Amino acid sequence: MQTHSHASNDLSLRLEGSLDALAVEIFRPRFDSLVQDKYDVTLDMTQIDFIDSSGIGAIVFLFKRLRSNDRSLSLAGVHGQPLELLRYLRIEQSINVREH
Repeated sequence: MQTHSHASNDLSLRLEGSLDALAVEIFRPRFDSLVQDKYDVTLDMTQIDFIDSSGIGAIVFLFKRLRSNDRSLSLAGVHGQPLELLRYLRIEQSINVREH
């Protein structure tokens, strides 16, 4: 995971590899700190080739926590299996998903 660039009120976080149960455990402290920041968040998923239910759960949990603080979450560069799963679960109806 590479961190962020600030553009006005937006913070971008680049994720790499798989977003599975192991990765979620590694990312969890960073996701928790994102909620404490005062920025809208974009997760750059250009380098994510696989996501499982743990990854989906972490994204939805982050989305709900940000939304409760009047901030937004966007997913950028989504492609392949992650895009297919996000579409299947209709995540784009709640979270802004931009394809790669």
